[in-house]
Amino acid sequence: MSNLKRLTVLAGALVLISGLSACGDKIQNLAGQPKLDAAPYAGTGVQVFTTSDWKAGDKNSWAQQLKTRAQYGQNDHSRSN
Repeated sequence: MSNLKRLTVLAGALVLISGLSACGDKIQNLAGQPKLDAAPYAGTGVQVFTTSDWKAGDKNSWAQQLKTRAQYGQNDHSRSN
């Protein structure tokens, strides 16, 4: 067998092996029961992450805090003036 043929066969084998390596992915299941997420307005229970205007578990105060934050805290147009 010539060197060119060996190189071609070797390159083909490497391409085939690397192409089939993606088929070996294992299934990733969660151990036990899946975690059920809480509503975002329920809070984390850590006082550092809460403001005085918002009460954990109160959906209306959560929505009001988001509106205020979007208008004044994260609105670059109002902050630049």
